[in-house]
Amino acid sequence: MLAYTIRRLSFIPIVFFALTLMIFAMQMMLTPTQRMLTYVPGPDALKGGAAQVAALIEKYGLNDPFYLQYGRWIGNILQGNLGWSETARMPVAEALVSLFPATLELVIFAFVPGILGAIWLGSRAGVHLNKPIDHGIRLFTVLGWSFPVFVFGLLVLMVFYGSLGWFPPGRLSQWALVEVGGDGFRRWTGLNTVDALLNGNLAIFLDSLRHLVLPVVSLTYVNLASMTRIMRTSMLEALRQDYVRTARAKGMSERVVQNRHARRNALLPVVTLAGMEVATMLGGVVITETIFDYHGIGQFAANAASNLDFPAVLGFALYFALVLVVLNLVVDLLYPLFDPRVRLA
Repeated sequence: MLAYTIRRLSFIPIVFFALTLMIFAMQMMLTPTQRMLTYVPGPDALKGGAAQVAALIEKYGLNDPFYLQYGRWIGNILQGNLGWSETARMPVAEALVSLFPATLELVIFAFVPGILGAIWLGSRAGVHLNKPIDHGIRLFTVLGWSFPVFVFGLLVLMVFYGSLGWFPPGRLSQWALVEVGGDGFRRWTGLNTVDALLNGNLAIFLDSLRHLVLPVVSLTYVNLASMTRIMRTSMLEALRQDYVRTARAKGMSERVVQNRHARRNALLPVVTLAGMEVATMLGGVVITETIFDYHGIGQFAANAASNLDFPAVLGFALYFALVLVVLNLVVDLLYPLFDPRVRLA
């Protein structure tokens, strides 16, 4: 297991180097003036007009050969300077750090019930093939698979907020925003639900949950549908394997055969899909965050793209590349827990 982990870890610098090279090559399509914005730490550096811009282009060597500019850019990134974002009116790195807890909170509440529900539903559908429970689960997943996220999101928003007024958009109500921004509320994690509990403020905790309901339901249903389909197919394949028939022939109970032998091996493709789903959600669920006015990384990236905020867009691309690399590593390390053959390979 240790050797397997070391091999996987050794690939990270290579993959991240290739990703940064691709992102920088894309950045080189911009003019030197546009690329200069990815180096300046704040708006004060641009107050000198055209002369100041020319001086900054010279200072950062934006007319130098590709390899020199790439090395300088990587050095800038390692120092935490991703440039200034006009969209957020703050440094890009600071904007990403401040918005990450909001997206993480949404992902946690949406992913955990989604993956657990998918494993259970997919297993039940596979075990009860072509029975009423299987048909019901298949109908449920087909509807979720067919519904575009923005359509389902707008539908639940229209019903549960527009008509019933139960679950409003945003992250917090106005009174809660004022209280959270006050001196009496201490920020520990940036996650409203966790910080509210740590501050002993039940009212803010409940208000935060109330605002999370609709975006979480939208994300969970769509992801649950796709993962359930994969789990059902994988479970059907596992139940047909020789080791399952052998376990039954040994007299093991059907519950043990299904849970310990079939389901564990059926989880492999689900683990892969789940890793990609988490990476996608952590990269910013743009449509969901925009529909529900949820101020996370996805909404920030969408606004930056619409405003042609190049430093913010490139900073988001780097952030998303890092998320993909880390989540791929996590999935690789989870494989041996489900399939001992990976350990022997």
